[in-house]
Amino acid sequence: MFDYIGSFEHAIGALKREQRYRVFVDLERRAGQFPHAVWNGPDGMRDVVVWCSNDYLGMGQHPKVIEAMCTAARSMGVGAGGTRNISGTNRPIVELEVEIADLHGKQAALVFTSGYVSNQTGIATIGKLLPDCLILSDALNHNSMIEGVRSAGCDKQIWRHNDLDHLEQLLSRAAVHRPKLIVFESVYSMDGDVAPIKEICDLADRYGAMTYLDEVHAVGMYGPRGAGIAERDGVMDRVDIVEGTLAKAFGTLGGYIAGRSAVIDAVRSHAPGFILTTALPPAIAAAAKASIAHLKASQCERARQRLSVAATKSALRKAGLPVMPSETHIVPIMVGDPELCRWASDLLLHRCGIYIQPINYPTVPRGTERLRITPTPAHDGQLVEQLADAMIWVWRELGLPIGRGHRRLDPPRLAVAAD
Repeated sequence: MFDYIGSFEHAIGALKREQRYRVFVDLERRAGQFPHAVWNGPDGMRDVVVWCSNDYLGMGQHPKVIEAMCTAARSMGVGAGGTRNISGTNRPIVELEVEIADLHGKQAALVFTSGYVSNQTGIATIGKLLPDCLILSDALNHNSMIEGVRSAGCDKQIWRHNDLDHLEQLLSRAAVHRPKLIVFESVYSMDGDVAPIKEICDLADRYGAMTYLDEVHAVGMYGPRGAGIAERDGVMDRVDIVEGTLAKAFGTLGGYIAGRSAVIDAVRSHAPGFILTTALPPAIAAAAKASIAHLKASQCERARQRLSVAATKSALRKAGLPVMPSETHIVPIMVGDPELCRWASDLLLHRCGIYIQPINYPTVPRGTERLRITPTPAHDGQLVEQLADAMIWVWRELGLPIGRGHRRLDPPRLAVAAD
């Protein structure tokens, strides 16, 4: 008889041997205290500072967002009650889609239960609806995009990351009248680099291709109203389909696509990942709408976050730490070894009260394991200094290469027991 359990245990064991086994850290966020959280660790509850949250602007704890969610929940309950086609369409989600379309200057928008689903089912459905479509995908696209391309069942070609010459070579070889879809991201979340959106749109125009832009790590963060890099660079009108998330800078949950009405309606009408999934709860939709509306008008969160990012990069570079080049809010620190990356993360958490999750293969290539830091408006100068002190101590403790000296040698004990 086949050893079913043994097969699963073998799969888990392989991950542990390769230092790729994920350990979840039990954190309790406290409204009004971000980025401080309570860690339910092996020795009880401890206060920690979170330095790797995707709640980039702290909007998950903004009073307007909390109030919108609570008001909607008290009025309509906590669940959607069904799919969008079967009793799950509610006023908050309709208004949210209008808000998103306006944010991106598009005719329509469609909300999904997550950014992963919006990418996977959005790309797959668009690819299937275009006869003999050729999908051209950036080599560093997120797994959700890769799965969308795979699920589309179309011919696909991978172009070297941000390599315009390679993209043009592939486009030029395709038949003139063949449908072509270029899928790429604006901000690549592990390296923090940015796509040349204007130049990609130029190539799309020249060779008759559609563009599908993932702005997940940019929405809320860039542009006068927080619509992303395409808005910041003045090319939003040239992008055919914009995909984004409500779960990062907007601080809630869900994903979406926005574009021309015919495209959005076609996806709405054909995408199993949309049609057969329970709708986003009205309280979540109301909170997301409030967050988007606030960030359309407010610049203070983005301004304070830029200051925090600049201060963090400066402090870590002065400490001699291997800060990878990044023009965005993503601050990657190279480690280059999965075991050392895990140890660095554990030391920071257990000894210094700082939580930064290790990033290992397959999220990044082997040999490029790193710590990924995401400063927010709430990370002030004192927290930045504490981070630099803790990082330099960990690097020395592990014998990792470091630049010229930093003052602190003793482990900085930042965590305190929770009441």
